[in-house]
Amino acid sequence: QVQLVESGGGLVQAGGSLKLNCAASGPTFSTFKMAWFRQAPGKEREFVAAGSWRGGTSYADSVKGRFTISRDNAKRTVYLEMNGLKLEDTAVYYCAADRRGTALRSAADYDYWGQGTQVTVSS
Repeated sequence: QVQLVESGGGLVQAGGSLKLNCAASGPTFSTFKMAWFRQAPGKEREFVAAGSWRGGTSYADSVKGRFTISRDNAKRTVYLEMNGLKLEDTAVYYCAADRRGTALRSAADYDYWGQGTQVTVSS
């Protein structure tokens, strides 16, 4: 069983930066596709970024150029570095894992989820 634990969320002013961490436990993390999603109050969960074990990455248009997903397989950790934060980035951020490595941008494609970490951007 894979467990994902996010950390690093908090309150930040617009234009600031945060780095989220997602620590994974369980087998074969290194071949999983990993992703970040977010959910704002009253909205559906939306895709933010994903990274394959081969190194490929993809981003939502709304965060492209501001957010960077990376992973350290030795530490079994995935990161989301967020720069130039905007008010509309406020949400609960979730880490997700796909054991087949084929998931795209749909939340339904992912098998495992963390509990989420709150990111609040203030003006």
